[in-house]
Parts: sequence; C-alpha cells; structure tokens
Amino acid sequence: MTLWGGRFEQDPAEALIKLSRSVHFDWRLAPYEIEVNLAHLENLAAQSVISKPDSIKIKAALLELAAEIGSGKFSYTNSDEDVHSAIERGLVEKCGAIGGAIRAGRSRNDLVVTDFKLYLIDHLLEIASSVNELAKVINTQASSLIGVAAPGFTHTQHAQPISFSQELAKHSHALLRDIGRIFDWLERNSKSPFGSGALAGSSFIADPKSIAKTLGFTGVMENSIDAVSDRDFAAEALFVLSMLGVHLSRIGEEFVLWSSTEFKWVELSDAYTTGSSIMPQKKNADVAELARGKAGRFIGNLTTLMVVLKGLPFAYNR
Repeated sequence: MTLWGGRFEQDPAEALIKLSRSVHFDWRLAPYEIEVNLAHLENLAAQSVISKPDSIKIKAALLELAAEIGSGKFSYTNSDEDVHSAIERGLVEKCGAIGGAIRAGRSRNDLVVTDFKLYLIDHLLEIASSVNELAKVINTQASSLIGVAAPGFTHTQHAQPISFSQELAKHSHALLRDIGRIFDWLERNSKSPFGSGALAGSSFIADPKSIAKTLGFTGVMENSIDAVSDRDFAAEALFVLSMLGVHLSRIGEEFVLWSSTEFKWVELSDAYTTGSSIMPQKKNADVAELARGKAGRFIGNLTTLMVVLKGLPFAYNR
C-alpha cells in the first residue's frame, strides 16, 4: 500500500518498489506513529474536520492497533511501503474508508520526524538509566578498594603508584559525562516538528502547541521548512552514542588486559566469558572484546549520516 499516486497513470516498477520500501526498518516507529495519530485525531475532531462519531471509531481502532502491535498480532506486510502506510492499512481494515481521514492536514514529512524524535527521546532516556546503573556499580566496586595500591600507567609503562579505587572510579566519571550529554541533547531537541506539513505548515492544524504538549514536547519548532529538514538531532544522538561507545570500548580494553594471566587484576564471571574448543584452560573476556569491537559501529554510523546530510538541500529529501 502506498499513500501517493494522484497524477500517475502507470504503476511503479517492481525494482523501484523494492528500493523505496522502508517498512522493514522503520516499523520500530509504529508505537510512536500511533501516539502521534491519536494527538492529531484529537486536533481534527476539535476542529470538526472529522465528526465526533468517526473520531471515536478511529480512536478505538488506533488503540486496538497499538495493543496488537505490542503483542505482535498486527505487523507490516510486503505490500506496505513504510510504517505510515502499514498503520493506515490497519486503520482502514478496522474501521473502513474513514480510517484514511487520519491523513487530513498532515504529511509523512512532519510525521516521520516527529515519530523519530519520540523514538530517540524514549531510547536515550532508557540508555541514560542503564549507564547510570553501570556507573553506580563501578563506584560501589571502587569504594570497596580504597587503600588498595596499584601501579599507574602512562605509555602502558609503570609510572606512579596509585589507589586502585581511583583507577576504577575514573570510568564512572566518563560515564556520567555521557549521561550529561544525553540530557543536553534532550534540552536541545525537545521541540515538536508536527504541524509543519510537507514543508509550509498546515491550515488543518490550528493548535500545534497543544499537540506538542500532548506528545511531551516542550514547544514547537519555529520554521516549518527547518522542522522537516532537521536531522541534526539524529546526528547529535549518534555522536552522544559514539562517545559512550568509546568509553565502553576503553573499559572493555582495560578489562581484557586486567583479566589476562599477566595482570590477574579482575576475574570475569563464567556467565560473561567463553572458552576454547582446543585449549580447555582458556577463559576469554569475550563480552569486553565485543563491547570494544561493536563501539566502532556507532562511529561508522555517525560518519555515514554526516556524509549523507552534507549533500542534502533543505526541506524533505530521501
């Protein structure tokens, strides 16, 4: 299902359909799509763009879809172009042609960026919470090691004697800076783009501030062209995650060294290590090695996005 077609007399080529289809990776935005559609529906009903009986019917269908998406009962099909068309298909299946009225006054251009922002807000807050728990664990371990002497290293050579408590606690300070960057990101990227339409706004959305408040944003973006163009928030989120990845990688690197026979400073749980098929004495710090390796993906993704963005003109592009 596509949401366009107006002037076209010929169906799109199958090769174009396959190239254009994004539903297999933007489906993760589905819960946020429902959330935005519910706020938009309330706005349309308040302006009598959609009648009260129809709005009640559509709202019930949206809530039912939300539950079915959560349980896995409803999902996309190969005929859906993207998350937007999949959700609209579900609405039409549940409440008939009136389900398509949810499209009134909005564009996929402002819808997708709103979905994406809500997705990142939720996930970055979840990451911040997990990182905070890790920092607490590190601090607890560090507190138990006060007074334990260890060699400090520069250039990987013995340098000065230090407390191992200080050596371990250094990582929590880096992680707390990562949490700070997440909240800095939230402060800069908490305005709603919804109501920007394709690029020039929408006369159907009389009160975008109310919709923004319903969705948990602190305000509305001031320029509609900028709002649908903006992917700074995505690039900045990737930088924040890249920096976190670098810190986790450095922790992983030290744990690989510290768990080696030459150091024997730490011993990782059996649950987070692996062995060898030919050397039974081995206890490999795979979890630390994988953290170190996977951190490179964040940096690669950030670089890829920046290279894409630098060549795009303003307003919506693919």
